[in-house]
Amino acid sequence: MLLFFGGTILLVVILRWCPVYFTPLMFIRCAQQMKHGEKIRMRHHWMPIEEMSPNLPIAVMASEDQRFLEHRGFDFGEIDKAIKERQSGKRKRGASTISQQTAKNVFLWPKASWFRKGFEVYFTALIELIWGKDRIMEVYLNSIEMGDGIYGTEAVAQLHFGYSAKDLSRANCALIAATLPNPLLYSSKNPSSYMLRRQTWILKQMRYIESINK
Repeated sequence: MLLFFGGTILLVVILRWCPVYFTPLMFIRCAQQMKHGEKIRMRHHWMPIEEMSPNLPIAVMASEDQRFLEHRGFDFGEIDKAIKERQSGKRKRGASTISQQTAKNVFLWPKASWFRKGFEVYFTALIELIWGKDRIMEVYLNSIEMGDGIYGTEAVAQLHFGYSAKDLSRANCALIAATLPNPLLYSSKNPSSYMLRRQTWILKQMRYIESINK
């Protein structure tokens, strides 16, 4: 137990400063591609958050976690709504915050279970305590899956828009954020009518989201 807690705390401290070049999901996706006899596809370019378009954090907060700057890693209001909707038989909704998604992406595996959820809570609390909001957002924007073999906003900006993440427009950022519920299904390169409607909604929500560096 001492080795586990000591080792995980040390890892979180190290990653407070070091770029995250690989995540478990990246290795899992590569293994799946090899298993199916496919060519390995992995595009990932680390970029410091201060070099990205300032609209990117705002767009993903508008889309995924509007109380990101207020909560301590867990949005209990959204969790309560998700539980009530599930009990009433409505369509299941996610209640994971950006902090929780970052903890899962960097330290854990994608398949859901109560066992993984327990570790997710632990790592979420750690990164909220040790990293802070700026670093959590930086790692999130660099590690999140953005398409088939595409990880992070710099890679998706280059592949889908033809330029760097620092040059993305407000509309570009909203379109990227619109893919996040399922980036393997939705594409910011070839957006559907649903994606364009979602982009419009996110652009409206962005008016009410504070900058992460404010």
